[in-house]
Amino acid sequence: MTNETRRKGPIRPDWADRNPTTRAVWRTGVGVVGTLVLVVGVILIPYPGPGWVVVFGGLAILATEFTWARRILTYARGKYDAWTDWLKRQSLLVRFLVLAATALIVVATLWLLNAFALVGGWFGIHWAWLSSPLFN
Repeated sequence: MTNETRRKGPIRPDWADRNPTTRAVWRTGVGVVGTLVLVVGVILIPYPGPGWVVVFGGLAILATEFTWARRILTYARGKYDAWTDWLKRQSLLVRFLVLAATALIVVATLWLLNAFALVGGWFGIHWAWLSSPLFN
């Protein structure tokens, strides 16, 4: 395989290209790992921390083998950059409202996942409103 072909096609180690079986195993492994990382990243997006980094990492893993993932990664990077550029141009009020909406999403998901009742139980607090409707 020439370097020109490698740049345009999937990025895989030489041992994975030895025969169709190793190529299929490699492709399946990349698909499974990339999808798992991508799903974890999507779950982490509203939380403080590296949610978007994990999403882009999952897409980058998938993009090593799949052309569709490479296109989505390029598109997503562009949209993320456009969003952050737009947010930088907004007033302090708009930035605060975006922050408040994000915080509301985090609090709602923590409540739905029963995190408040769990932590309250550690301290002997058993208020009914702390419990998630999903875990009753």
